[in-house]
Amino acid sequence: MLLVRHATTPEMRAARFPLTDRDADPASLARAAALAPLTAGSAGWAGPAVAARQTAAAIGLRARVAPALAEADVGRWRGLPYEQVAREEPDALVSWLTDPHVVPHGGESLSAHAARVAGWLDLMRAEPGVVAVCDAGTIRAAIGHALGLDPPGAALFDLAPLSVTELLATRDGWRVAYVNRKVPS
Repeated sequence: MLLVRHATTPEMRAARFPLTDRDADPASLARAAALAPLTAGSAGWAGPAVAARQTAAAIGLRARVAPALAEADVGRWRGLPYEQVAREEPDALVSWLTDPHVVPHGGESLSAHAARVAGWLDLMRAEPGVVAVCDAGTIRAAIGHALGLDPPGAALFDLAPLSVTELLATRDGWRVAYVNRKVPS
């Protein structure tokens, strides 16, 4: 299974919590086409975010939308700058990032997000050649599931836009083949 982080969005460039209805940057989508040889003939899935669906199309995937591949719902923090939330709600932000069960923003806990992603990932175990296009938090949740990490542990992985992570299904779970492989130029 290949997991592709979707193309850059204005919120990513501005260090803001994601908004799901924003277009990906045209230049980043043009770069996504370089992934087409890697994903040709694969079963395509995309998170529901517009940028994920646009990236899948730019790669040449006829992707089905999987709600389970959505980024964690950050509730009232959607679209806000990280710096603003850190300044105005420092305790809430630290709590959300360190205790995977809390939901200070009215959205979704990181443990609920991780469980949602793990459930989808395990449903896809028997499917050959799956490519999923989604955002970084969802890919981190998949890596965490494969490695048995909690959400704060999985958050330690860096994932660039258009990077590729590969997970291999094993008899007992998953193996990580590579993480954050950059798109060829």
